[in-house]
Amino acid sequence: MRRLLAVTTAAWLALAPMTAHAAGAAWTQGAKVAGIFDVDGPRTDGSLIVAGAGALYLLDPTGTLNPFARGPGGYHDDPGSEAYLSMSPGGAVSSAGCSFVPDETFLLRLHTPIGITRVSASGDESGSFANLTGVTGLNGIAFDTTGSFDHRLLVTGLLHNNTAVFAIDCSGAVQVLTRTAPRVEGGVAVAPSGFGSFGGALIAPDELSGKIYAIAPTGRATLIAKPALPAGPDTGVESVGFVPPGFMSRGIAVYYADRFTKGGKHPGNDKLLQLTADQLASAGVQEGDLLAATEGGATMVAVHCEASCKVIPVVAKATTEHGEGHLAFTMKAVTPSPSPAPPPATSGPSVPSGLAEFAGQWGIPIVAIGIFLGLVALLGVQALRRRGR
Repeated sequence: MRRLLAVTTAAWLALAPMTAHAAGAAWTQGAKVAGIFDVDGPRTDGSLIVAGAGALYLLDPTGTLNPFARGPGGYHDDPGSEAYLSMSPGGAVSSAGCSFVPDETFLLRLHTPIGITRVSASGDESGSFANLTGVTGLNGIAFDTTGSFDHRLLVTGLLHNNTAVFAIDCSGAVQVLTRTAPRVEGGVAVAPSGFGSFGGALIAPDELSGKIYAIAPTGRATLIAKPALPAGPDTGVESVGFVPPGFMSRGIAVYYADRFTKGGKHPGNDKLLQLTADQLASAGVQEGDLLAATEGGATMVAVHCEASCKVIPVVAKATTEHGEGHLAFTMKAVTPSPSPAPPPATSGPSVPSGLAEFAGQWGIPIVAIGIFLGLVALLGVQALRRRGR
């Protein structure tokens, strides 16, 4: 069917080579991951977390794919299922008086009991975080990074022809925000505050109709757009993500999972797709814009919202790719400016630069002359005293 920390430029560009795009941007195939269906991150170490075939991996900035959370206490769940994930940014939940731990991974648990599984940042511990009832399945997960939902974990679930939206705090306490949202599914995301009237809302796509909805913290759903993209089962808009601040100047690439599936027009390749920041800029994409990608063919548009919203084509040509999960963004590291050198230490009152230079050149002769004149004065005083006697 999706957030951001800085990493080194050269390494990630090795994963995201430039692609000619005179007639529109085109995805480049990157790392191969068996059964890939989701990606998120980067983590604080710069790695992306990747899910495929019931297993987790870390893809570091050099392009090396390493198994993750495979030990006895690790993650071994829902093989063959689309158990989408979201990585914790470490937000504080004021209503619960606790905070999520950065780099922990939360995944949909699609078997009984339906709910959320937590994997520790080190990958050596996993287990049930919360159980979710009243739904027949789960199909979306994202962290609130704006605070409009009190930095909680948001999860969508199927309920007949509607969607239930859950908000889960850092202690695992669950609140149902609505059970009557429109049917949605896929890589969901929370809009930044500057996204027009939809800032702070949960943005979720419906692949069947091709519509994109905004779900407010009150549970009220509003249609944002229905892009001119293919729609239908395994075809329509599957994933959304927001271009982060600074991406147009420091961005490296956006990533999307291309899952291999037998048969159909879009069988996929089990590769991690990538699109460079330069390609997005050439298409007219701006920071804060919503990117929306389809499942079948991985076509993509951007949605720019202020007083009203407009749709911008980005990837116009459909391919055999089969998109799944979230959109993840990487950025260049910020090099801190060197601190100015401290002024030289002085042991006494400051001296104007001109006088200091003069003293440096003539200090010793002046001292000698001073001593000589002092001796002359002393001899003169003694001579006067003798005469007085």
